[in-house]
Amino acid sequence: MTLAATRDVHVGVGRRPRFAVIRFPGSNCDQDAVYAVKRTTQCEATYVWHATADLDGFDVVILPGGFSYGDYLRPGSIARFANVMDAVRQHAERGRYVLGICNGFQVLCEAGLLPGALVANIGCKFLCRPVTLRVENANTPFTHTYREGQTLSIPIAHGEGRYYCDAATLERLQRHHQIIFRYAAETDEYAPANPNGSLDCIAGIVNEGGNVLGMMPHPERATDIFLGSADGRLIFQALASAFCGAPTEPGH
Repeated sequence: MTLAATRDVHVGVGRRPRFAVIRFPGSNCDQDAVYAVKRTTQCEATYVWHATADLDGFDVVILPGGFSYGDYLRPGSIARFANVMDAVRQHAERGRYVLGICNGFQVLCEAGLLPGALVANIGCKFLCRPVTLRVENANTPFTHTYREGQTLSIPIAHGEGRYYCDAATLERLQRHHQIIFRYAAETDEYAPANPNGSLDCIAGIVNEGGNVLGMMPHPERATDIFLGSADGRLIFQALASAFCGAPTEPGH
């Protein structure tokens, strides 16, 4: 299934989607994610415990940031075995939407739902600050509210966010337009454009079906100008509008 074909799966259904936010032991951005969904879309968002084995009835699944299972061994490596991950996999295989943020991105890679891996930041320091992203593909269910080339201010908060994959995988990501966000140049000379040393400046990717997105920056922390940026809200609104055609704030 192509990215564009996947995007059309739910467009025009005419109802508000139900969001599930997965809670692993150690998740700490779950409340932020629920708040962001409700605040920006007025859609229903429900916490789902990691032991759950059934996601029927949900349209969008969010794997939030945090330190699932304490990030023991490595981030996401234990969460991939949680009961709920079989249901997440089935959800994705049905063409439904999955959004992994930070630790959620790490879990998706560990589970094989996205290619590659997230390894320790270059310099091995935890980074927590706003960064600039460039939208590389605005033709997905997650980003159709942005315009291609648009720059966003969205914060990062991670110690293992450096994206890595082998050369063949990178070539496939580039050829199929699966690189959705890249770190971009900033005006602050002390803040490098690629803060964690990610391969090809990658900050977010989708699967080949276009319905599973993983990203290291935190859009749920950029949903109101009082937080320093509202650039992240359009991701949640893009998902909602893919179902109900609700008004959004296009970046065009």
